[in-house]
This record gives sequence, structure tokens and C-alpha cells, in this order.
Amino acid sequence: MDKHRLFSEFDTNLLNDDQPSLYFRKLAEAGLLNTAYPFIMLDILQKVEQPPEFHPEGSVWEHTLLVVDLAAARRKISANPRVFMWTALLHDLGKANTTKIRRGKITAYDHDKQGAKLAAKFLREFTADEEFINQVTRLVRWHMQILYVTKKLPFADIQKMLSEVPLEEIALFCECDRLGRGNMNDKILQAELANVDYFMQQCRPYLDT
Repeated sequence: MDKHRLFSEFDTNLLNDDQPSLYFRKLAEAGLLNTAYPFIMLDILQKVEQPPEFHPEGSVWEHTLLVVDLAAARRKISANPRVFMWTALLHDLGKANTTKIRRGKITAYDHDKQGAKLAAKFLREFTADEEFINQVTRLVRWHMQILYVTKKLPFADIQKMLSEVPLEEIALFCECDRLGRGNMNDKILQAELANVDYFMQQCRPYLDT
């Protein structure tokens, strides 16, 4: 299949399907994601492991599919549904290059930064719309800030983040990312939604500075 036609199909399914994961799963199972660059960036994610205590769903690919469906359920309230949905699909590309075993634990340090670069490379294969590309890559770049802020980690940079992405949009995407895991139950759900609320509370004062 022509890769530009495939990109167009991606776009259509991301923006219209209730469960875009069904389309992407079918492509992956048919081996169509490993036939051409840059789709192989997604195909690789099927083999990238995640820490089971945080991601019982399994691979990065399984997590991505969960996030894509959660994003589809929320895209109508996004400020830019196309940017939002492409962010959902591409947000963890960086884990392919950064996932390592450190002291017996699976880590993916800086996958947000690496992912932003890879998302830009992916999209530039198909479009010259730099505004669209920049909006996607900025959401990818900052999607880990909710963890850094809620855990009070030194990697938090709220001011820089808010200079590049709207608070409501990054919070909405972070909600999808945090809920996109296996074995979700009501206790975990409520805890993650509380984290999103706390994240927004901590960020709002920076909007007035």
C-alpha cells in the first residue's frame, strides 16, 4: 500500500472512529506497519516492554492503543482534535530508543524528549504543515509533566511547558495517558483523575505570571 494513502487512512480513522485501535490492531496483525518507513516506528512498539507494575497491559503498543481509544472518546472537547489524536498515536515513540533495564527495572528516561523528535520525523514524511507538526510534538514533549509535578520531581518545568502548550489541552491528554493502562479499577481511576486535578491546580498560578 502507498504510504501516503496509509497516512490518509490513519488520519480518517483517528478523527472518525469510536475505537481507532481496531483499525491499527488490524494493520499490525497483518504486518502492514513494518513494510515502510516511518510506520515501522509504530511497529517496533509491539516489542517494547513496560514496567508491569505501572503498565499491566503489556507493551508500549498495547498502551498506545488504549490511549488512542480514550482520546477518541474525548476528541470533541479538544481544542484541536487532529493534533490531539495524532499525539495519542505518536506520544510514546521515544520509548523504542530509551527503554532499558536499570537495576532490574524497566525504565524509559527522556522518552518524552526523544518522542517529540521522532514524532516530528514521522509527520514530516507526509506533511509540510509545520504548525500542525509543532503542536503535536509539543504535546508529546510535555506529556510526562503530570508525573513530575504530582511527584514533585526536579524535572518539572511548568512555566516552560505552559509557554508551549495550553494547560487544558495537556491536562486532557495526560488524563488519557494516565488512564491508558490495563487492570483499571475504580480506585486507580479516581486516583488518576485526582492527579489530573492536582496537576491543573499546581499549574494555574503560572498562567497569571
